[in-house]
Amino acid sequence: MPNLLLYQNYFGGLPSNKITAIAGEAATGKTFFALGIVKSFLDKNKEAGVIYFESESALTRDLVEARGIDSKRMVIVPVATVQEFRAQSIKILDKYIEQPEDKRKPLMFVLDSLGMLSTTKEMADTAEGKETRDMTRSQIVKSTFRVLTLKLGKANVPMIMTNHTYDVIGSMFPQKEMGGGSGLKYAASSIIYLGKRKEKIGTEVVGNIIHCKTYKSRITKENQQVDVKLTYREGLDRHYGLLDLAEEAGIFKKVSTRYEMPDGSKVFGKNVNENPDKYFTKEVLDKIDEHAKQKFTYGSEE
Repeated sequence: MPNLLLYQNYFGGLPSNKITAIAGEAATGKTFFALGIVKSFLDKNKEAGVIYFESESALTRDLVEARGIDSKRMVIVPVATVQEFRAQSIKILDKYIEQPEDKRKPLMFVLDSLGMLSTTKEMADTAEGKETRDMTRSQIVKSTFRVLTLKLGKANVPMIMTNHTYDVIGSMFPQKEMGGGSGLKYAASSIIYLGKRKEKIGTEVVGNIIHCKTYKSRITKENQQVDVKLTYREGLDRHYGLLDLAEEAGIFKKVSTRYEMPDGSKVFGKNVNENPDKYFTKEVLDKIDEHAKQKFTYGSEE
């Protein structure tokens, strides 16, 4: 479902050579989504590799392989400061660009996360016992992404970045803001904000419904939202929300308490959700895809 926000269709993916930011509060699945994108990228490109810049000291080989990712094709690079990330990423991109284009294997960058990166000044001040805030951080972030955006475009390398959000104090209406200053806002091609609510069966919490909302996009309409179900036991439900889209598109018709299928049969929504592969056939998904293009693409009309 997040594909609809990023690429206006169910079968699409990330824009190549662009920065895509995934921002949200704690425990909204930012790393989970980043690793899911990595897995999809590596599965579709058998010679591809991923450089994963990690600032939270939370990623291990066991965790990577538990997600079904070939850890041998993913290099984890620990980074602590914005300057360290900038130096490492540009060095890797420069070496990549030096290769003949026909010799380059597909490559993806991931930074998880920007919000946890410090600066060399902040690290030095902390070592000296100073508690002054580094007022240069925002400018350093902005200059880093100004250079990095050009390098990624030249190398045709996509980048995923996670970041934190915080509540804006003093605003008339509740709203979220992304940390790190304005640099990433201008550099990113797409920014998706994540929120959540608990998913329960009775009184037991079994996971979360993740609200994915477009904050910025150069491809799809902004302020669009889709929901994704992420359960502790089964992980990501890739069919969640498709029933509503199919009804909205007129593919499945609501008749009293059931849905009328294209073949005329009538089934309960619960049955559709419990047997998604039976009802969401390639033909149905293609029709949903056409509807999604109208719903999420700039300049389109229903």
